[in-house]
Amino acid sequence: MSRHAVVTGAGTGIGEAITRELIGAGYWVTLLGRRPEPITELAHALGEHAHAISCDVTQQSAVAAAFEEARGMQGPVDVLINNAGAAPSAPFQKMEFNQWQEVINVNLNGVFHCTQAAIPDMRSRGWGRIINIASTASIKGYAYVSAYCAAKHAVLGLTRSLALELAGAGITVNAICPGYTDTHIIRSAVEGISEKTGRSNGEALEHFTNSNPLGRLIKPTEVAASALWLASDAASGINGQAIAIDGGETS
Repeated sequence: MSRHAVVTGAGTGIGEAITRELIGAGYWVTLLGRRPEPITELAHALGEHAHAISCDVTQQSAVAAAFEEARGMQGPVDVLINNAGAAPSAPFQKMEFNQWQEVINVNLNGVFHCTQAAIPDMRSRGWGRIINIASTASIKGYAYVSAYCAAKHAVLGLTRSLALELAGAGITVNAICPGYTDTHIIRSAVEGISEKTGRSNGEALEHFTNSNPLGRLIKPTEVAASALWLASDAASGINGQAIAIDGGETS
């Protein structure tokens, strides 16, 4: 039986890689994203098993409407991948409260809204998978991204709490915690460092690769492969875990 997965932030980077992995494994996938163009283009490329819905995960009413549309198109939700996120940097003392709140909204409140929307389907079917794409920032601190670290630490706490709360309903809840990953977020950060410091892109990139004992960025496909496994029956005994994909950075 084909299962229905909802992926937030599905249009680029890790979300795109997870979407492609799920489609390749035979899932029906609903792609959620704030910007309609990337998710629509990707859904068209992936065929009839993919359906794109523009949605701002920080808005509870928008999430509720998106999940209702997703059910109507592809049936009850079996798997939720909470991937939407943003990681702007700023010194804590110079951060405005609205900047803090924006980061909390997308990285934490978005997980809250989507998870609440998905759980009823999973409860009714006695089976479900909730996979939160967290970060090594869920496990350790990083300078100049205090709001992001606070939000991702909270996501991990929520993961562990829900894992206990939902285990009896046949639903597992886990977090994947990638280190610095080769996405547009890192590429933009590299360009920003180069502009501010005068260093080359290669030198700026070392700021990120040096934290990984493997000496490289994590690939989005590596995160996607772990998400596919956690969504499978083979991972039915994995619950409440923070799976770090970071080359050993947090070991």
